[in-house]
Formats: sequence, structure tokens, C-alpha cells
Amino acid sequence: MSAELSGVEALLEEARLTASMPSHTERRRLREAASLSRAQVATAVGVGRSTIANWEDGTSDPQPPARLEYLRLLKGLAEIYPAAAAPEEAPAEPTPAAFVPAPDTLRGQDGLAVEGRPGPCIRCGVETAYQTTDGRPMHAGGFCQPVTTQTATAPTAPTPVPPQPVSLPAAPASPTPVPMATRPQRRARSAARAQEETTGLISRAVHEELERAAGDVEEALKALIKRAIPDVMALFAETRATGRYDYTAYPALPDILKKPSKKDPDQIWEARPRFHHPDYSLRAPGHIKVTALDVNAAYLSALKCWLPIGKLEHSTGSDGVDPKRSGVHLITPAPWNHPYLPDPIGDRDEPGALWVTDATLRLLQRLSGPRYGLAEDPEVHESWTSGATENFLDALRKTLTAARETAIAQDDTLTLEYIKAMYSKFISTMGESIHNREMVRPDWMHIIHSQAYANLWGKAFKAHQAGLDVVSMMGTDELHVTGDWRQVFTEGRGVSQMKIKHSDAKASGEYTVGKVSR
Repeated sequence: MSAELSGVEALLEEARLTASMPSHTERRRLREAASLSRAQVATAVGVGRSTIANWEDGTSDPQPPARLEYLRLLKGLAEIYPAAAAPEEAPAEPTPAAFVPAPDTLRGQDGLAVEGRPGPCIRCGVETAYQTTDGRPMHAGGFCQPVTTQTATAPTAPTPVPPQPVSLPAAPASPTPVPMATRPQRRARSAARAQEETTGLISRAVHEELERAAGDVEEALKALIKRAIPDVMALFAETRATGRYDYTAYPALPDILKKPSKKDPDQIWEARPRFHHPDYSLRAPGHIKVTALDVNAAYLSALKCWLPIGKLEHSTGSDGVDPKRSGVHLITPAPWNHPYLPDPIGDRDEPGALWVTDATLRLLQRLSGPRYGLAEDPEVHESWTSGATENFLDALRKTLTAARETAIAQDDTLTLEYIKAMYSKFISTMGESIHNREMVRPDWMHIIHSQAYANLWGKAFKAHQAGLDVVSMMGTDELHVTGDWRQVFTEGRGVSQMKIKHSDAKASGEYTVGKVSR
């Protein structure tokens, strides 16, 4: 009997809430006022993030069984964040009053704004945790945020319209049929909405720290770099909200991936060389011009790589080598007999077998294939691998890339440095790091590093094939070449472009070398 009554009460409650269903724009306003993401709301009410997006843009209305929980959430948020009242009509003539100075922001001894109890800003009405010196909520330093929902405008008197002659209405035209969106189009729209939302997390973080630092860019940058790791992990979680793959964040690792001590590295060789062309020297007489090129966002591009998503499993011989698996491999590489091209393994002190990543093995396999034919196949002795995907970090990569492009277009150096800190720290701390407790994947870290070098090797080979000499190649983002490099690479700051590398030693990014006599 009690179950029946509870069911009846639930139906009555849903009917009461449905009768006062907020509009789709109000639904979005309430979520944004509470700083909730669509993924958080979707998880709470038991639907997908795209469903929440459809409810907020008016594509569809909430339906059972998730409707009741969604309505309860909206009701609770409306009580916390009521809609701003319509502005009162101004008096016909201003009343004389004494000048009242603008309220000051409450700040601590360090000069930074102090957070307090959240409330609607006395200037713009948008929620803020900062206060004035007399305790009223107000965005610090006048950094009021633009209202995302439609703002109310004062009614204007209607313009008189002269009477028009009455005429018979024209016959209604046949409505033009609107084609229904295809599944790829719906997926593209959903992905665009998701990317817009996650990119908004970046801009809000920059705004918050600029506000707290009262516009001091250096102080804001320090704060953004300090919060880069938790922020990028939250961004990663957002991009994984509708992911197709479950992954293991703390797999049991083989000894080769464990550091024997904090100062000692594990046994994986990432293959990052320091290559120098044997025929060129700075000390030799000559005037051959060399341009130092810089690869933009090398590690950001390297997030597109094959990553093992499960626990690593051991295999011997070539059993662990599979296009749909990834991990680390013990190999003996074939000799490299091309002194004018960088060795894909890099500079090694000792010959013989070594542990390499999947990214390095795939590069060696390509170079031994019919397209290149530059070396023999490496010999694989054993492997630690699991099922893999190349798209695991692709959503995060696309989000950061889009935000980076926007920052470049707006000449926003602060956001650009914040994004760089996020992806570089995301990669460097996903191993055994005290700064990131959410993930222990040293195999991913090594694979991404090696992929960045493999990408650089591909650029060096492209330059070599175009007739340029590769004078040197260092790390994962530096390539020095002779000749007209702009005929080979597009110049710019985009992730697929190259720019001249400037340093204290070579301010112009260009220098001269001479040929070594043999």
C-alpha cells in the first residue's frame, strides 16, 4: 500500500513540477548559474550529455523516466538562483544626489581579491564569490561577466504605422520541406556543442584568475599554471563523458615501467636524439644559411597516438605486435646506414636490445616497409601490451587545439600559456608523479613523448626528400635545415605549421655554417 501511495505522490509531484516547466533558455541559465556542466547534470538525472543539450536548446522536452529528477534539480536551482527582476522604470527627471564613489573590492594582504559567500553581483547580476569592502557581492576589479542568457530590454513606444489598404491574402505557398538531419550531422552538432562547453571551462578559468588578480597578467598566469593539472584533469573527464572506451588509470605495471628510485628512470627508451649532419660545422669556413625551425605544440599533436587502454599483458616474440594493440616492446633494431638522416632510435651508448614504445616500433616498421625501404625489420623479443585505440585523447586534443587557435587569433598570450601548461603537465605527470594522483600511466607518457619525436622525424624526412639538408634535429620540436623551407612547410603558429625558432644565441633564427672537408 505504501509503495502505491509513494508512486501516486511521485506522479503528483511530477505533475506539479511539469506545470511550471522552465523554458529551454531558463534551463540553461540555471545550470550555468550553478557552474554545472552538461555532463554533471546528465549523470545526475541518468541521461546522456547530448540529451541535456537538446533540452536546453529546445530541440526536445524532458521525458520520463528522467524528467522527474531533472525537474527537481531545476526547482532547487531556481530557489538558489532566482531570475533577475526586470529593471525598474527610471524617473522622468534625475533626483539630485551627492556623488557616491564606486565600491571597492575586498582584498587580502597579498592584494588579491578574497572570496566570500556567493551572490548576484550588484553591477551585472551574475553570480560571484567576490565582495565589496562592505560585504556585498561584486565582481572584483570591475571584471563583470557578460550575461549568457537573453537580457531584458526596456519596452519602447510603438512606432505609429499608417493604415494600409486592405487586400485579399495571397494563397499560401507550399512549405519547403526541411530535410531531417542525418546521424553524422547530429553527431557533428552534438560534438560542436560539447566542444563549445569544454572550451568555455578554459575561458572561465582565465577570467576568474584575471578578476582575482585585479587584471595583473603575471599574477593571473602564476595562478593558472598552479591550477593547470587539476584543470586539465577536469577537462579530460569532460571530454571522456561520452567516451566509447573504459580505461584503467591504475594498472598493475611490469618492473620495466617502474622507477628503481625517484632519481633513476625506468627502462623505457623514448628515442629522442641530438642529430647533427656530419658534413656541416659552425667552425668550418663558409656561408651556407641554416634556418632553425620550431614545431608548434609538438606534444599537443602527439596526443593523437595509439594508447593501451587496459592492463598490460606479457607476450614473447612477435605475438604482442598487432595494429590494434599498444604498449612497450623489447627489440633489437636493425643497423641505420643513413648518416644524412637522423637515426629513428636516436643516440645510444650501447648496442643491443632495448625497450621501446609502440610509437617507436611503428616508426621502425614504416621505415622498413616498401614505401621507405630504409632499414630491415627490428627483431621483437617480448612485449607488454593491451588493446588500444588511436582516438582516446582525441577529444581533449581537439578542445585544446580549438582554444589555442582562438587565443592566437585574439593575441591572448595569457590563455595561450595556460593551455600550454595544461597539455604539457598532463603528459609529464601521468606517470609516477606526486602532482597528479588521478592517473598512473607511465606507458602513456613514454608513448606520447616518442610519438612527438616520430612526428618530428617525419618532418625531417619530408625536408630531406624536398632537397633540403637536415643540419640538426633536437628534442621533439627543433629542426634546422638549409634552403627554402617555406616551399616545404607552411609558416604560421598553427599545430600543423612551422615557425622560425628564436633564441638568445640566434635572435633571428638563422645562422651560417661551413662544409667539413673529408
